[in-house]
Amino acid sequence: MQKENARRDEMGTRAIGPLLMATALPMMISMLVQALYNVVDSLYVSRLSQEALNAVSLAFPLQTLMIGVGIGTAVGTNAMLSRYLGAKQPLEAERSANTGVFLSVVTSLVFAVIGLVFSGFYFRSINGPSLKAAALIADEAARLAEEARVQKIIDYGTSYCTVCLCFSMGFFLQSTFERMLTATGRSRLAMLCQVCGAVTNIILDPVFIFGVDSLGIPALEVTGAAVATVTGQFVAGGLALVFVLAKVKEVRLDVKKMRWHGPTVKQIYKIGLPSIIMQCVGSVMNYLMNLILISFTDTATAFFGIYYKLQSFIFMPVFGLNSGMVPIISYNYGARKPDRLWKTVKYAVAISMSIMTVGMLLFEIMPEVWLGLFQASDDLLSIGRVGLRIIAATFPVAGFCIIVGSVFQAVGNPAHSMLVSIFRQLLVLLPAAWLFGRLWGLDAVWISFPVAEVVSLAASIVFLLRTIKSIRAQMEQPGPQ
Repeated sequence: MQKENARRDEMGTRAIGPLLMATALPMMISMLVQALYNVVDSLYVSRLSQEALNAVSLAFPLQTLMIGVGIGTAVGTNAMLSRYLGAKQPLEAERSANTGVFLSVVTSLVFAVIGLVFSGFYFRSINGPSLKAAALIADEAARLAEEARVQKIIDYGTSYCTVCLCFSMGFFLQSTFERMLTATGRSRLAMLCQVCGAVTNIILDPVFIFGVDSLGIPALEVTGAAVATVTGQFVAGGLALVFVLAKVKEVRLDVKKMRWHGPTVKQIYKIGLPSIIMQCVGSVMNYLMNLILISFTDTATAFFGIYYKLQSFIFMPVFGLNSGMVPIISYNYGARKPDRLWKTVKYAVAISMSIMTVGMLLFEIMPEVWLGLFQASDDLLSIGRVGLRIIAATFPVAGFCIIVGSVFQAVGNPAHSMLVSIFRQLLVLLPAAWLFGRLWGLDAVWISFPVAEVVSLAASIVFLLRTIKSIRAQMEQPGPQ
């Protein structure tokens, strides 16, 4: 028990720099590995055909929606768990953990229904403009060939999303259990789970995509990539559960307690719902952006998908930094230690902006190298070279905004993050992309990203100043006796 108390109390006593690195570095590494296997999926799929790559790229909004709900629920559970541990309220912490597991199982079942019912509808809707354009081709042979090509994208994408969503329980449980490990100071175990899941996916990708005749495994093509992905998620989720049961003594999971508890659910989603809404906003943005881009050429949508794969190498470590930062902030917020809270934020901002600056330079200096990894055609290279350089210009600004948004969530002001996200993606980015594209063509669409980032920075600073004032006022009040 003394060892567990020491592990928990170091959130409020250990020097911030070493504490943040000890908590965040494993998560940053694991998220980098996560980015690697996401990219590996597309690398293998791109060797099938550009239609296969297009299908996986266009699946991103649905996957973003699923990831958003899973991560949002886990973030809410994580923050409540850390806050109750910091406030020395173990029963409430245990209830938060068990309720979080219950919510993860229920939401995975909801997404299984979505995968079965809506995957085909989604791909038919987003490829509708391409089918209409194909129907206008005068030459019958060319028309039939183009219609068959577009239909192949629809078929590939439908099968990919159906598998990913119907078997999403591994992902939801992985997200919840890994964040329980992080919230109780066991980031290295969470990292190990991530790595094991990623390695499983990387090994199985070529096996299921291309098949192994000697083992009697057929080539499943794009569906094989989805099978490898969900298998890796179940491996990671199962291992995380084993670690939680064996190592986490601060809270105990009990099947009988994994049920709906209204007040706890309300608290979890008070923190997690804005994160979910932000991801949903991102999903809607991605869907509508693809509709804008496909009006020029579906090669532009292929680049947009590649961009998200490539930028995950830069953004995912920052998200890992967030995962390590949030429990420290939540703990010290609950323990009423504002100096430690803000010192954590300063360290995190400096690290995040440094990472994003490196990413900006990599994309600015050699975009052709990164695009070439995906068997890029000349058209794709031409579009992507311009797109990568323009979008990457404000990466450091994005690094600041990501950290500040997580601070809002950790201290119980998640609505600020939600408002910034909605304003940035729906009210600035999309209208600007549509307008710039109509006025100046495809290359101008990418300018909307830096414009939106600058607006996001201004809004984030305004809300951060309000949050600082609010926390200062709360800390001046007498604490609980």
